[in-house]
Amino acid sequence: MARIDESRAFIPVRIAVLTVSDTRSLADDKSGQTLADRITKAGHILATRDIVTDDRERIRDTVLAWSRDKAIDVVITTGGTGFTGRDVTPEALEPIFEKRMDGFSEVFHRISYDKIGTSTIQSRATGGVVNATFVFVLPGSPGACKDAWDGILEPQLDYRHMPCNFVEIMPRLDEHLRRGKSAP
Repeated sequence: MARIDESRAFIPVRIAVLTVSDTRSLADDKSGQTLADRITKAGHILATRDIVTDDRERIRDTVLAWSRDKAIDVVITTGGTGFTGRDVTPEALEPIFEKRMDGFSEVFHRISYDKIGTSTIQSRATGGVVNATFVFVLPGSPGACKDAWDGILEPQLDYRHMPCNFVEIMPRLDEHLRRGKSAP
């Protein structure tokens, strides 16, 4: 069963938050603020926070730039996961995933179902790895951000979480690249 191993030291993770919206600004971005507040309350570092419009290239380019930044370990996006014409965040990011995290979507929907029932099917939350950086794509509602953070991300981004967590595998996310560089 999941537990916190108090004998392990907490390791703060550097997390970037990207809100995808045509209508929000930092002043009225409740979802991004919800994530920022939870990140810092948990003891992690809010590395950066920004807003981009629902534009595939801008979303992709921002996440790619952040994934190459050594000062960022995790990227969380909020917004653009629905079915309307402007909802393009999964289309922008899934093609650049080196590895897709199917379990993230499944667990997110399980948690969400308990809160909002079948309405959870209107979200295309997803996750993956880009340039050895975890990327999580969340819906644009504060409730969905709370559910994802509280139910999945907070425990998985805590090095003390047992039996396993994302933090302990972060140093090995790029081992395939390092092996490739050292191969004859």
